[in-house]
Amino acid sequence: MIPFNIPPYTGREDEYVLQAIHSHKICGDGAFTQKCHDWLARHTGAAQALLTTSGSSALDMAAILCGVGPGDEVILPSYTFSATANAFVLAGATPVFVDIRPDTMNIDETLIEDAVTDRTRAICPVHYAGVGCEMDQILAVARRHGLKVIEDAAQGVMASYKGQALGSIGDYGCFSFHESKNYSMGEGGAILLRQEDPRAEMVREKGTNRARFLRGQVDKYTWEVAGTSFLPSELNAAYLWGQLELADQINAARLHSWQLYYDGLAPLARDGHIELPYIPDGCVHNGHMFYIKTRDLAQRTALSGYLKQRGIGSAFHYVPLHSAAAGLRYGRFHGEDKYTTRESERLLRLPMYYGLTDSQIAQVVEAVTAFYRESRP
Repeated sequence: MIPFNIPPYTGREDEYVLQAIHSHKICGDGAFTQKCHDWLARHTGAAQALLTTSGSSALDMAAILCGVGPGDEVILPSYTFSATANAFVLAGATPVFVDIRPDTMNIDETLIEDAVTDRTRAICPVHYAGVGCEMDQILAVARRHGLKVIEDAAQGVMASYKGQALGSIGDYGCFSFHESKNYSMGEGGAILLRQEDPRAEMVREKGTNRARFLRGQVDKYTWEVAGTSFLPSELNAAYLWGQLELADQINAARLHSWQLYYDGLAPLARDGHIELPYIPDGCVHNGHMFYIKTRDLAQRTALSGYLKQRGIGSAFHYVPLHSAAAGLRYGRFHGEDKYTTRESERLLRLPMYYGLTDSQIAQVVEAVTAFYRESRP
């Protein structure tokens, strides 16, 4: 059996979690949380980096800090996880979906400006598979209309666009450290801020200035702003630190696996059976996932079943949000759905995780090749 995913594990996590337990500081914002904050700021260039309880809560924080509220609109792709839209729906805003580019599966930057109205408050590009959106054009639209940019970089840790770390380019960036991501704390995330904002710590700590109190900057802590508990456990931070310490090693291993897939499946792509991922110039990806595109939904379903019979896990990804029940209720699609639905139905993700071996990748490549060699529908 070759599973679709195994959460990353380096062997250091056990020691660090025990250290956190014995430090008698397990509620969060201890030594391991600070190590993670320092690493994130140093590796991204963000002015401020804070761990959160999930990538979803990082997006929730960004919506709060942007002042998104009832009557506002936020532009985003429909091809994304529900959390991207939920952050704005929970704030009372309307998600406005626009079509994606078929080459990267990212939001089509040329369609954003036409979706801007006098109610638009922010743009939320999603860096699918750790491949950067065309941020220069997106930032230009935002500047022209006075909009905030919130990067959903859930899949983008250690990836970059034109030399800038994903998540550090817009006003806010949101990472995920879910067990399915390149670096994990089980459930967790982080928010990056391009400009330091004292409100961020308070929103994250139930609206209080507790962080300043613990640093000795105030003599008592009080309720200052509207907020909630976005602070993760120190145990989670300790687990994550066991991977961030080896981030380069993990990244190199994933990129190696990604390239083996690409090279092994290139003959099928040249023969027109499948399409392979596209990495635009200026983008450095992080091997977050490897996907192929089949002819259509029927062929994807057949291939997925064929792999399952051979003990190989695979997965499709998002059902476009604008076609989901909540998307129909809370949002709207602007323009034509030319690619979002069609391309989402063709995409199939292959096993990808830290620890995946070369021989396992060869097995997957051979199985995919055999499927097409046997002229399956």
